[in-house]
Amino acid sequence: MGGDTNKQFLELLGHPILWYSLRAFDQCDDVDAVVVVRRPDDAQRTEQLVRCFRKVVAMTDGGPERQDSVWNGLQKCPPNSEIVAVHDGARPLVTPSLISATVSSARLHGTGIAATKIVDTIKEADETRSILRTVDRRRLWAVQTPQTLRFELLCRAYAAVRERGIVVTDEAAAVELLGEPVKLVETTFLNLKVTAPNDLATVEALLRCRG
Repeated sequence: MGGDTNKQFLELLGHPILWYSLRAFDQCDDVDAVVVVRRPDDAQRTEQLVRCFRKVVAMTDGGPERQDSVWNGLQKCPPNSEIVAVHDGARPLVTPSLISATVSSARLHGTGIAATKIVDTIKEADETRSILRTVDRRRLWAVQTPQTLRFELLCRAYAAVRERGIVVTDEAAAVELLGEPVKLVETTFLNLKVTAPNDLATVEALLRCRG
């Protein structure tokens, strides 16, 4: 994204990007408590932001890798937690209904990972951008968040990751290492992640369409 501001605090229609994710979780009937993991230097403005959300029960510092940040968040979850939904604050288009769908899957299967089917033709290329082959897309999915799992399962998966000293890209990958099945919950491409400056205009337009 560039710039000096953490992208989660860039504004869309008068609110920081993170505000929209917090609102969705606050409005979701299947969510009882929210733990916010943030950069240490964002502590003050995060504290100010969460004051209007009744379900935020704790905040904690992130770590050098995603898995470290999630692990820190797990330590702050209420002790009676059964299901945990891990969400990227840079995905402001998440909805309460999508959160609930992943929670329902986690209750039934132990896991519920938001994902969308790949619809573009996928090419594998070399370092010169010359195509090596066309990849069969019929079984390919792009994984998003929330990634929702049984609390015990996610704690066990990340404990194994930490013990092995490896880096994984998401919660699903951690659970895969245990040999446990991971279920996908189909969503749409509209659950976008703000990554580059051009994404801001796209997400803002979609928020306007939602009213």
